[in-house]
Amino acid sequence: MLIRLDDIRRTYQVGTVSVNALAGLSFGIAAGEFVAIMGPSGSGKTTLMNIIGCLDRPSSGSYILDGSDVASLDDDRQAELRNRKIGFVFQSFNLLPRMTALKNVEVPLHYANVPAADRRDRAVKMLEAVGLADRRSHRPNELSGGQQQRVAIARALVTTPTLLLADEPTGNLDTSSGREIMALFQQLNEKGVTIVMVTHEQEIAEYAKRTIRLRDGKIESDETRTP
Repeated sequence: MLIRLDDIRRTYQVGTVSVNALAGLSFGIAAGEFVAIMGPSGSGKTTLMNIIGCLDRPSSGSYILDGSDVASLDDDRQAELRNRKIGFVFQSFNLLPRMTALKNVEVPLHYANVPAADRRDRAVKMLEAVGLADRRSHRPNELSGGQQQRVAIARALVTTPTLLLADEPTGNLDTSSGREIMALFQQLNEKGVTIVMVTHEQEIAEYAKRTIRLRDGKIESDETRTP
């Protein structure tokens, strides 16, 4: 099991009031799965993704990622695990505007201390994998929204992470571009990439093989789609 969460709770203090963002979640995700997380606003989707992505810690409960007990790690070890194991794709792309597509994809490799020649080679190959080899010298403002998201996906995957987390990856795209991105996600998943995606759109969730629905910080349903 790549991910194992047991009785995960996350409580925030808002003034004198305690807010239970997550109220005892337990589930696992196997390597190679493609899982969509859905639920209304305030259901705990973002909090759950932040915990899975090692950007936040649960108030209680156990989180195991690829054999590592995440909750027991200090901040530096969590950051190391996050950089080594997890790739992130966001709704707003988060590309650096003054850098070319190629340089944007290289960024995570800088932090991993990969030599310059290897960085360029790996970034070029990843842009080829997402169909943007001919756009590698373009800056973000010279690319369409769908192309920018492809660059963001290439950047997320260039370190060959164990897990790809996507937060509303089609939220800023038109319908056609959104479908292209989801088709790319399916291709990546077929090659073995584990994907966990937050979305509020049923049409987008149907690209995943499994859908977990949250409500009030609890699992309302957990369904696997039959082929």
